Amino acid sequence: METSVQLFPFAQYWWFYAAFTGLVIGLLALDLGVFHRRAHAVTIREATAWTGFWIALSLIFNYLFYRYALVAFASDPRLLAIPGFDSAAAARQAGLEFLVGYVVEKALSVDNIFVFVVVLSYFAIPPKYQHRVLFLGILGALVFRAIFIALGAVLIEYQWVVILFGAFLIFTGVKMLFTDDEKVEPDKNPVYRFLRRRLPVTSELRGQRFVVREGGRLLATPLLVTLVFVEMTDIVFAVDSVPAIFGITREPLIVFTSNVFAILGLRAMYFVLAGAMDKFHLLRYGLGVVLAFVGLKMVWLNRAWGGHFPITVSLGIIVGVIAASILLSLAFPRAQEEPR
Repeated sequence: METSVQLFPFAQYWWFYAAFTGLVIGLLALDLGVFHRRAHAVTIREATAWTGFWIALSLIFNYLFYRYALVAFASDPRLLAIPGFDSAAAARQAGLEFLVGYVVEKALSVDNIFVFVVVLSYFAIPPKYQHRVLFLGILGALVFRAIFIALGAVLIEYQWVVILFGAFLIFTGVKMLFTDDEKVEPDKNPVYRFLRRRLPVTSELRGQRFVVREGGRLLATPLLVTLVFVEMTDIVFAVDSVPAIFGITREPLIVFTSNVFAILGLRAMYFVLAGAMDKFHLLRYGLGVVLAFVGLKMVWLNRAWGGHFPITVSLGIIVGVIAASILLSLAFPRAQEEPR
C-alpha cells in the first residue's frame, strides 16, 4: 500500500533508531571482543557458520519488524486518519521492502568482496589479520552509510532528485552490462599514492597493530594503509547502493536497517567467497540488470503503476535475475587463460 505520509517519521521513531544502533554496537562488540578476540585465520567452516548466523538474524529481524509494524500502524492515529488506510497492507509492504532492500544490498556487496580480495592480496595481509581489517573497515562503512542515508532521506523528497538517482542507476547498470571488469590497481589509486607520500609507513607489518612508535616517531603500518583503502572503496560503492535502496523504499528506517544488516554479514561472506569469486563471473551482469531495473522504477515504473510498482513483482525480478546469473556462471564457467 502506498501513502504519501511517511510511515516511520524520525521524530516519532527516533527511539527505534537508537535501540537498533545499540543492538548493532552490541553485536559488533560481541563479535570482535569475544568470538574474534585473538587474531586467527578464519576457516571456510567458521565463515559459513557466521554467514548463516547473519542471514538468519536478518530474517528474524525482518519478521519481528513486520509484526511490530502491524501493531504500530493499527494504533497510530496519524495513519488511521488517512482515508482508506489499511494497516495490515502497510505492514506487509514495509516487511517486503526490508526484504527486497536487504537482497539488493547483499547482492551488490559481492562487488565489494571482489575488491577486498584484490586489496588484501596486493598488500599481502596474512589471513589471520584480514578479519581485523575487514571488521574495522565495515565499522567505518556503517558510519558512512548512515551519513549517506541521512542525506538521501532529505534529498529524496525532491522529485528531480528521484529522477536523477534513477537515471544514475540506469547508467551504472548499463555500464556494467557493456564494459569488461575494471581491474583494481591500488598503486595507481590517488588516495594510496597520497598516503605513501604524506604518511611514514613501516616496510613490514607489525603484527595486528595499525600504528607503531619507532625512533621516537609514530609510523603507520601497511595494515593501516589497507584499512584506509578498504574504507575508501566502500564509500565509492555506497554511491551506487544507497540510491538503489531508495529506489525500493522511501522510508529511511527501512533503508537504514536493511543496509546495516547487509553490511554486517559482509565480512563473513568474504571468507566464504574469496576463493570462488571467479566462478561467479556473470554475476556483475545480473547486478547491472538489477541496478537498471531499480533505476527504471524510480524514473518511470512507480508512476506508471499509480505511485509504486508492486513490491512482490520487484522481489521476484531481482531474486530471479541474481539467481539466474549465479546459475549461469556455474553452468558456463569462465574459460581459463592459456599460460604464456
